Amino acid sequence: MNIILFGPPGAGKGTQAHRLVHDFGMVQLSTGDILRQAVKEGTEVGKIAGELMKAGKLIPDDLMIRILGERLDKPDTKNGVIFDGFPRTKPQVEALDKLLAERHSKLDCVIEIKVDENALVKRIVGRYVCSKCGAGYHDEFKRPHKEGVCDICGSTEFKRRPDDNEEAVRARLVEYHEKTAPILPVYEARGIVAYVDGMLPMGNVATKIAEILKEKGAKPISA
Repeated sequence: MNIILFGPPGAGKGTQAHRLVHDFGMVQLSTGDILRQAVKEGTEVGKIAGELMKAGKLIPDDLMIRILGERLDKPDTKNGVIFDGFPRTKPQVEALDKLLAERHSKLDCVIEIKVDENALVKRIVGRYVCSKCGAGYHDEFKRPHKEGVCDICGSTEFKRRPDDNEEAVRARLVEYHEKTAPILPVYEARGIVAYVDGMLPMGNVATKIAEILKEKGAKPISA
């Protein structure tokens, strides 16, 4: 089963993708990770991409599609894939359709994780991690049991992402609505979009997504 997890930055797509990888044996195809791997492996398209990246240039769609195609041809994708960060534009939607059709496959489901954006901003701006072990915390929702001390490793050093401030988060949301959100109606017209309340607890969101996939015929690897 091939799916897209859809939603604004901070909606929890990455967290839910990790759950699906574990529970359903799917492969998360992050465009950034695929790109870096192709460059590392020194494939033909990876070399081209590497030169563009060194020059500080964007990777054109046709090259990204070739890199995605190489990744889809690897045997570990047989249980299905989760597309992460692609497609973001209508031309990329068409390119992905063609890419899958060439492999006698298709996109089965788009799951939109719906969120309250004011609450989302609050969720993102308040998060921070332990500098040593990476354990995640939040100013309001998940503070360490002992103030200033990591529950996991005991470190007293924490850090925040520099772009986890309200101005930057609002700017990312504007970009999402202007550039990425317009592709959702394309998939809605095909009748393959399902919706999940992303403001539910993380485990509940995972359960809802799993139920949607099971209804469409996906089988957990433990089943």
